[in-house]
Amino acid sequence: MKMNEKLLDQQIEMWLAEDIGFGDITSQATIPQDSVGTGILYTKQAGVIAGLDVATHVFANLDSSLTFTKKVEDGTYVEKGVVIAEVEGSTQSILSGERLALNLLQRLSGIATETHAYVQKARTTNEHVRIVDTRKTTPGLRMLEKYAVVVGGGHNHRIGLFDAVMIKDNHIKGAGGITAAVQRARAGISHTMRIEVEVETLEQLEEAIAAKPDIIMLDNMDNETMAEAVRRVDGRMVVEASGGVNLDTVAGIAATGVDVISVGSLTHSVSALDISLDLNERKR
Repeated sequence: MKMNEKLLDQQIEMWLAEDIGFGDITSQATIPQDSVGTGILYTKQAGVIAGLDVATHVFANLDSSLTFTKKVEDGTYVEKGVVIAEVEGSTQSILSGERLALNLLQRLSGIATETHAYVQKARTTNEHVRIVDTRKTTPGLRMLEKYAVVVGGGHNHRIGLFDAVMIKDNHIKGAGGITAAVQRARAGISHTMRIEVEVETLEQLEEAIAAKPDIIMLDNMDNETMAEAVRRVDGRMVVEASGGVNLDTVAGIAATGVDVISVGSLTHSVSALDISLDLNERKR
């Protein structure tokens, strides 16, 4: 997923205003205005880096005279203690932007690292399966979090409610059944848009197959049932698995032959990667 830089800059301006308010009173009170220095960003644990271009935008929006230099590229797996970037210029400006830049870098790198782990596990049993995200993202951070999933080797599901039809249990209830829901959707959307239907049982699966959506999601099925569902679909449509997915279960789910595995935890409950910024020299 490509970042919308105009939107990103608008968000960063808002986030900086939230943090700095009417001024960074600590830096202004303790650091001479003409002081210059170098902020050294480095990892305190191993992981996949994501968000360096975002950090560049943070410091550029705060103070255009700052120079941000990447030492690695997004998508790079690094060990603990690796310098990933340096920012040079006004010491006050570096310290004022430090927390926002780190918050974003740490969260996005945590998502990329977790995604990488899922991809590696899943491909031990199914080399073609895709790990995808969901809409369970942090409000205001969806664009960046979905970017981080791609950096980690995953793929994006739909971006929002506007770019694909995804018929879930409540839509099925409201429409009066899977067949009616798919027929109404097909009649009301562009021919270029795809339709996905969620099923929970093999009986629902048979109705969904007959309705001919583009994608069928197997929701919270056990592995044996999923494997049978894949056999029944027989390549006629994309099969996605969802529910109960974690690092201990993903390889077994992939082995059922599904095409896609969606993982909400990639964005809704991931741990941040520990990254730090030290002024002028890195702490040992």
